[in-house]
Amino acid sequence: MKRKICVFTGGRAEYGILQPLLKILKANKNVDLTILVSGMHLSQEFGLTYKEIERDGFECSEKVEMILSSDTPTSTCKSMGLGMIGFSDALTRLNPDFLVVLGDRFESMSVVTTAMVCRIPIAHIQGGEMTQGAVDDHLRHCITKMSYLHFVTTKEYRNRVIQLGEAPERVFNVGALNVDSMKKIDILTKKELEIKINFVIDERTILVTFHPITLENNTSEKYFSELLKAIKTAGNIKVIFTYTNADTEGRVINEMIDRYVEENPKTSIAYSSLGQLKYISCLKYIGAIVGNSSSGVIETPTFKTPTVNIGDRELGRVIAKNVICCNQDTVSIKNAINKSLSSEFKSSLKNMINPYEKKDTAIAIAEVLTNIDIPDSIKKTFYDLE
Repeated sequence: MKRKICVFTGGRAEYGILQPLLKILKANKNVDLTILVSGMHLSQEFGLTYKEIERDGFECSEKVEMILSSDTPTSTCKSMGLGMIGFSDALTRLNPDFLVVLGDRFESMSVVTTAMVCRIPIAHIQGGEMTQGAVDDHLRHCITKMSYLHFVTTKEYRNRVIQLGEAPERVFNVGALNVDSMKKIDILTKKELEIKINFVIDERTILVTFHPITLENNTSEKYFSELLKAIKTAGNIKVIFTYTNADTEGRVINEMIDRYVEENPKTSIAYSSLGQLKYISCLKYIGAIVGNSSSGVIETPTFKTPTVNIGDRELGRVIAKNVICCNQDTVSIKNAINKSLSSEFKSSLKNMINPYEKKDTAIAIAEVLTNIDIPDSIKKTFYDLE
């Protein structure tokens, strides 16, 4: 009998990370792969990115709409509730042996809560990490406690998951999926990329991805204004913006991006979704990535691309040498951007290694999912540290 594995995805970035694992599972004749699609994938505002999944040759086995057209804490809670209503029916129909979930977003929290109540074993990717400035931090640890299998990216994060009471034999240090997959992609040439995004990249071009600090109230406009001022005063900066996720206060950031691009059409451009190939290609050719995205911490060390990490959102993650952390005021951001683009800083990164990198991460996860015994029950004991 085939092993039934369901993989959940709620947004573009998450899907890009999961794609190599999906390919391996799809090719395995002993696996019945299903994909549960929800969240931003089904939203017109975020580009209806479920179509990218289908273009890549995968079937969206179930689609659950849950995102309300608002960005308040109340709408996020309501979206989670709508998700649970839809997920309960979808998971009953799919009835998987394992549900695979990556990360820490509210869409993942909603589907994991549903799966746990439905007694479906959960395999969680990227547990044990910390992002002290985001509500994702709380959600991630909750997802860990509801999960049966754990695939973490570093030794430090494995220790943290065990510290949360999870049995060591169910916690696997496999490295970061996105780092593994990046190394296996034939990225675009610089010219090909420039044609596809209709934008010329030079040594002072930055990629900006900035998300709301979801554990703070009404700070998105203030902090993003400081970033835009820093870009304007740093001198000769060109910008590729990617829009924020469906987070509380995310809409105000996207509106500010639109205004900036409208006022500076020759030196800036914005995308709701670059897609995995164009995004990874950007990481190789841009001068620096600027913002507060996990991508700037986890993925950029592979290309030795400088990163300016602003504020507290990613505070607590393992940080490589290419990451410059700075405060959220204009002067600090401007100084960090100029440092990141300097030849001296780039020269200092020649021998650095990516702490999130391990060989064949997707293969390692797939081997565990396809070979480990399916538990008769999701009951767990609490593993106590000595």
